Amino acid sequence: MKTTITLTCGVDEAGRGPLAGPVVAAAVILDPRRPIAGLRDSKKVAPANRVRLAQEIRNHALAWAVGSASVAEIGQLNILHATMLAMRRAVMALDPAANLALIDGNRCPELLIPCQAIVKGDVTEPAISAASILAKTTRDKEMARLAVIYPGYGFERHWGYPTPAHVAALEALGPCSIHRLGFGPVRRVMAKRSNLNSE
Repeated sequence: MKTTITLTCGVDEAGRGPLAGPVVAAAVILDPRRPIAGLRDSKKVAPANRVRLAQEIRNHALAWAVGSASVAEIGQLNILHATMLAMRRAVMALDPAANLALIDGNRCPELLIPCQAIVKGDVTEPAISAASILAKTTRDKEMARLAVIYPGYGFERHWGYPTPAHVAALEALGPCSIHRLGFGPVRRVMAKRSNLNSE
């Protein structure tokens, strides 16, 4: 009788809240024979440790993959559905494939395998913690790259989140092509600039 091995992946995202840039998701199947110490919710890990842990995850996990949804897809689908799309892309890219997915949060993407949503799963499930770290470091690296292409906004410091410095830069420079035009603060800046230009 053939025994089926359960390969469980943890799935998490980074970048739902920012005003700019893609949303990124990661899926990770940990290898029980190669445990990784220090896995926690990425927001509770110092940046230098996040980078180190991300490399360990890539080196020691049984499988890992990253998926994203672009600013255009966020605009077309809304941020929730774009996040689900990024998660689905990450899970589908795993090799070997998972046959169970644990999703951080209260909603699962549409997958071809069983999945379970776990609120605060990045605190309780090491595979979700690993996915959180991988998604966060991947997105941060991408935002640092985009900061060179779109200087002046400080993307390499706030990663696109609506900090006072980002909003001030947005008001001074106007939105660039990686800003999420459907998000409230960006819409308000566009409306204010449009009113000033029409006076």
